[in-house]
Amino acid sequence: MGTVVDDAASVEFHTFFERHHAELARLAHLLTGEADAADDLAADALLALWQRWDRVRAADHPVAYARGVVANLARTRIRSAVRERRRIALFWSQREEKTDNPDVAGVVDVQSALRRLPFRKRACVVLRHAFDLSEKDTALALGVSVGTVKSQTSKGMAELQKLLGATGGSRMVHAVMAAHTGEAGGRDR
Repeated sequence: MGTVVDDAASVEFHTFFERHHAELARLAHLLTGEADAADDLAADALLALWQRWDRVRAADHPVAYARGVVANLARTRIRSAVRERRRIALFWSQREEKTDNPDVAGVVDVQSALRRLPFRKRACVVLRHAFDLSEKDTALALGVSVGTVKSQTSKGMAELQKLLGATGGSRMVHAVMAAHTGEAGGRDR
């Protein structure tokens, strides 16, 4: 059961929400340029405001406080989008994707084995061997340290060798990766 103070705060917040939601959504839309994200950002901002409602209602200008929260959330969203675009640019291959006489069975086996690896190991192996990225570029793309790339790539390749058979596993992975990119991948840099 709520107290009178809780009920009063709830009514006050509800009134604030009704009065300012549209304005905050419009602000989010203008800051991000994304109409679809505007309502979500406004809702996230209002949720954050509700969680700190005692502080917000005591502020000299609660609407200004709310606008600041929306601006901070929009900035975070934009920064995330920029980082994601950079990662996608690193993944994007400008090479010819066509391969003559591919080893279809080998490709299927390697793809199946790759799917069994945890994401970070799989990502390190693919970026290092299929996209021929340096350890530094792989670390940048995944947002991890170079040491993490080294260990995850090594562990991922070891797991692939176990899954594909110790004798031909490594050779098969390299052959399939090279066939996918049109060159021998996995150079250390």
